[in-house]
Amino acid sequence: MSKFYFLILIAFLPLSVFAQQQHQYTQFMYNKLSYNPAYAGIRGVPTMTAVYRNQWYKLDGAPRSAMLSMHAPVFTQRVGVGGVLSHNSIGLHDDVQLSATYSYNVIAAENFNLRVGVSGTLRVLSLDFSEANPLTAYDPSLDNKRMNDAYANFGAGIYGTFQERLYIGFSVPRIVQNNIGLNNDPAVQSARESRHFYGTTGGVIPLGKDFNLLPAVLVKYVHHAPIDVDVTFNLEIKEKVTTGLAYRAGGDGKGESLDLLAYWQINPRIGVGASYDLTLTNLRSYAGGTFELLVYADLVKRKKGMSNPRFFM
Repeated sequence: MSKFYFLILIAFLPLSVFAQQQHQYTQFMYNKLSYNPAYAGIRGVPTMTAVYRNQWYKLDGAPRSAMLSMHAPVFTQRVGVGGVLSHNSIGLHDDVQLSATYSYNVIAAENFNLRVGVSGTLRVLSLDFSEANPLTAYDPSLDNKRMNDAYANFGAGIYGTFQERLYIGFSVPRIVQNNIGLNNDPAVQSARESRHFYGTTGGVIPLGKDFNLLPAVLVKYVHHAPIDVDVTFNLEIKEKVTTGLAYRAGGDGKGESLDLLAYWQINPRIGVGASYDLTLTNLRSYAGGTFELLVYADLVKRKKGMSNPRFFM
């Protein structure tokens, strides 16, 4: 890690880590299980999502994320289970999480469904000082050791759909505020896991025989931090190609990023997506943008009569 980039990273690290204790993804509309356990099993068939995110690609040590999720109905269409495995790295820090989710459809009416869900998460945090490139020949704070610690947590959420035209959800992926600091002195205030509150909504607006407008909003709130809002507008063409724009509020003025999105439904079971975030903050001169790649797949063929648009559910 070069000295220049190391200094830039240290300058922005407190903001980045605080804002991203919970991993963020631009293509959140295809990736709801990562932040809402009530989504498990909702598509009616086993479904897999894989995402890779390279944030601020020009900046050495900047955030990199990868996520794999699977979920499916079990025994009945009203019960869903799932799992999420994710990895996030920033600088010398690694964050690996494994979550198991359960959901139940408490209201299964013809035009309205409401699911509730819970999740349990095991999180492993580590710091690898052997990867550091200190600014001086000898730095006593770096001892080439790797420090690891594990934490358990649980979360909950709700997810409702109306006539396959509107969805709304609310979730708290981690409820317990674990102490995740490295010091053992009780008199010293340590870092803690913060509760992240997620609210999401979106829908399908028909624009004609072959076109649908797909708006979506994701609101993220953490105590003592500004509210983050992602607003996305996608245009679906012949249920095959989707393209759109997104805006992420936050940052130091005009917002955090302006995002370009594209999705291609290769066949009825498999689709691929990509996004590119144009950084709007003062970091843009040093860090570049952010790109994200996604693969979305139904693992078995869907039965006739099960529409459930992929973007929607």
